[in-house]
Amino acid sequence: MKLIIARHGRTIQNETGIVQGHLPGNLSPLGIEQAKKLALRLKNEEIDAIYSSDLARAYDTAKEIAKFHSKAPFFSVEELREHDLGSYTGKSYGSFSWDDRPKEIESKKSMRKRSMALLKKVYSNYSGGTVLFVAHGGINKELIRGILDESDDFFLDRIENTAISVFDINEKENKILLMNCIKHLES
Repeated sequence: MKLIIARHGRTIQNETGIVQGHLPGNLSPLGIEQAKKLALRLKNEEIDAIYSSDLARAYDTAKEIAKFHSKAPFFSVEELREHDLGSYTGKSYGSFSWDDRPKEIESKKSMRKRSMALLKKVYSNYSGGTVLFVAHGGINKELIRGILDESDDFFLDRIENTAISVFDINEKENKILLMNCIKHLES
């Protein structure tokens, strides 16, 4: 299966420094433009199914892409939500310490477990096809670590808004075909 993983477009909250977690988030004018550019980049892909986080910022990005793939089933799922940031949700960066996280903040292990469970289910339905996941920076990192069977310590660059990563998923070995690419934003 070919798996395309994309991050949502830039949000108003990204621009104002608000930590979103499970907040829906609103695409900014720039984020809407990024989503449209991503949709154009993926326009000619043969996408068999689209899975989006149910949070508005990812859902709205995925809807732009879906305009070019009207025959592909579209699923809005909780498994692709960004990690639950508990009491940090809605706060501005710099108003708290990432080093002293409260216990209610979702762990990387939990994020990886739920995203990989979804991937396993999707693979069983689309093993010979192409599937698009549209989600968030944190959950995408954990999904990528799971695909590559890497630990929490495996370094991944910041995932930019509307960046795509592409993988060949199979029973023997998962392969990276493209990682964190934003060339569609250059035009």
